[in-house]
Amino acid sequence: MFIDYTKIYIKAGDGGNGAITFRREKYVPKGGPSGGNGGNGGNIIFIADTNLTTLLDFRYRHKYYADDGDHGGNSLKDGKTGDDIIIKVPVGTIIKDAQTDEILSDLDLKGKEFIAAKGGKGGKGNSNFATPTRQTPRFAEPGKPGEEKNITLELKLIADVGLVGFPNSGKSTLISSISEAKPKIADYPFTTLEPNLGIVRYKEYQGFTVADIPGIIEGAHLGKGLGIKFLRHIERTKILLIMIDITSENYSVDYKTLLNELDKYSKILSEKKKIIALTKADLLSATELKKIAHTKIRGYKGPILIFSAVSKYGIQELLDVLWQQIKD
Repeated sequence: MFIDYTKIYIKAGDGGNGAITFRREKYVPKGGPSGGNGGNGGNIIFIADTNLTTLLDFRYRHKYYADDGDHGGNSLKDGKTGDDIIIKVPVGTIIKDAQTDEILSDLDLKGKEFIAAKGGKGGKGNSNFATPTRQTPRFAEPGKPGEEKNITLELKLIADVGLVGFPNSGKSTLISSISEAKPKIADYPFTTLEPNLGIVRYKEYQGFTVADIPGIIEGAHLGKGLGIKFLRHIERTKILLIMIDITSENYSVDYKTLLNELDKYSKILSEKKKIIALTKADLLSATELKKIAHTKIRGYKGPILIFSAVSKYGIQELLDVLWQQIKD
């Protein structure tokens, strides 16, 4: 199951209290203060891990607590520092404050770390407060509480190319054809119910990643269909491949509708580099394809590619263009 959004509560460990003790040793009748310091509380640390692709683990656990630091002891013994909690998340996870929606960290690189909640500092023992005029301090510092907060985790896939189109425009068929991804494919709307990520091998020792999201319909920004909640997964892409069914009655209207939904969601998407591709070329004859080859789409000046993921017609040209655009 693909989970890309969740809320959790985190609590770092409290610092241990400083000790109030005095030396009680044979032949040392007037031993001085010997209270040790409390240990620091453990931190809550998030790490981006390429082996993870979903936030599914957080569906079953919503609260995380780091260990408290131990209290200080006698004979100047400091308390042990509390163990940190290490939480692994997929690369591309954004951590936000649940109350303010402020972005605390964007874990967009493998191995990137973020201390989301810092452990409390341990209190000082009474040995730290001895002075020539106050030789037997009978007080110590309490440990500081660790940070606690409610946060949201939001996953945005990281890919080079994002596939955008209406339901049944052939997105899933394409990604299954050019990569090892195996999304559900059927002849009814919304067969893609969650994002898919595929790695495309391009010639020798080269490749790029493609993200497929559920189809968009007019009014998606108002919640129609599956809405636009999955559009976050193509915000990081370099290119958007706008896929339009070649049998559509009006390519320009389809393009304008898709652009409008992207713009309603985010200016980032509306300003991205775009390539239009007409899909399902296997449904037309060679003569019909020649006529369409020189078609124009209002508001678009780039190349219009034509391909069929089923017959492989135009697939190599599509990959060549995508690779060139990625590298530019």
